[in-house]
Amino acid sequence: MTETVTFFSEGLRLSGVLRTAPGNRAVVLTGPFTGVKEQVVADYAERLTAAGITTLAFDHRGFGASEGRRAHEDSQGKLADLRAAVGVLDGYDRSVVGVCLGAGYAMRAAATDPRVRSVVGIAGAYNSPAWFAERMGLESYRKALADMLDRYDQEIPAVAESGEAAMPGEEPWSYYSRWIGRGAWENRVTRGSLHSLMTLDVLGVRPLLPPSLIVHGKVDEYCSPELAEAMHADETRWLDCTRHVDLYDNEEYVGQAVAAAVEFLSRPR
Repeated sequence: MTETVTFFSEGLRLSGVLRTAPGNRAVVLTGPFTGVKEQVVADYAERLTAAGITTLAFDHRGFGASEGRRAHEDSQGKLADLRAAVGVLDGYDRSVVGVCLGAGYAMRAAATDPRVRSVVGIAGAYNSPAWFAERMGLESYRKALADMLDRYDQEIPAVAESGEAAMPGEEPWSYYSRWIGRGAWENRVTRGSLHSLMTLDVLGVRPLLPPSLIVHGKVDEYCSPELAEAMHADETRWLDCTRHVDLYDNEEYVGQAVAAAVEFLSRPR
């Protein structure tokens, strides 16, 4: 059974899709930067539900059909949204599954919410401010943050094949461009959202995690395999992807990721 649901996070109305399967296992899904529930998480939700796991995919605050400041990535707000979504699944054996940036949020949510029994990250962004600063140089890192703060409310395209964007280049454009003008997803995001990304610490929560699985491509120019390895999940499955978006909509690799997640999530805890 599939139904549209609404629930509240810090007073904001959020919109989700609940797909119900027999049994007691359920997952909350959270997806890529700027993503909405009709995109990547919808495909994963359908496949997981078909495998016997109840799923809740939803729009975080500020995106899609949910309330909140539009096109703004609020990392602490998104974690509050995940806590609220986990609460919707009260009575189930609950886990969180995240894709891309959602995998980082999934890890943070699982680390601080004892209701979450396990966590899966797929093609994940396991951000580390220290890692960014080391590679950029501390001065350059702090200068970049200062620029984001100075122009915090200014909006830029989320994707662009060329020119400035939050996610520039052919690869993200190849996936997101098909959603432009279709209503659910908007090609815009605030510069303050980039500050949220660059200061989000995911690696630091590793000691607090419940059982964890990471599925990641061996080649990924947008979410570092080095950081995926540094996350030291209980299990890591490396796939022969050559593009980050292979784990968005490439049947071969999405199928492998779902199979790994289902096997992991189906174990007794």
